[in-house]
Amino acid sequence: MRRAVLWDSSAILALLDADDADHTVALRVARRLASEKRRSFVTNYVAVETHALLLRKLGRSVAREWLLTASLPVARVAIDEEERAREMLGRYSDKDWSLCDAISFAVIERRRVAMAFSFDRHFRQFGGCEVLGLPR
Repeated sequence: MRRAVLWDSSAILALLDADDADHTVALRVARRLASEKRRSFVTNYVAVETHALLLRKLGRSVAREWLLTASLPVARVAIDEEERAREMLGRYSDKDWSLCDAISFAVIERRRVAMAFSFDRHFRQFGGCEVLGLPR
C-alpha cells in the first residue's frame, strides 16, 4: 500500500466545487495522481462523511451523483483500526480530530499508506504520511 493514496472528503469537495478556494490545487493533484497511476481509495467512513459534506455544501443532486458514480474504491475499516482511532482520540485530547479523521490516521498507520489527499490541517498534525493538497 506504500504507493496508495487515501482521499479525504475535503479533497473530494474541493475537486467537485469550482468555487472552492482549493479547487485549482485539487485539480492539479488529481491530475498528477492519475498520470502517476496511483492507487487511490476512500474508507467507508470517508464515503459517508463525503456524502454528508456534499449534501450540505453542493446539494442533493451532486451528493447523489457522487455516491452513485464515484470511481474511488472503498476500503472497509477493520475493527482494530476503529479501536486504534478511539485510542488516538483518547491519547491526543489536545487535538480536535473527528472520529473519521482518526480512523483515516489508523488506516494510514496500519496499512502503511504513503500519501493522503486532503485540505484538512489535521492530516498534517498527524504526520503519518505525505499530505497532498496542503502547502508544505
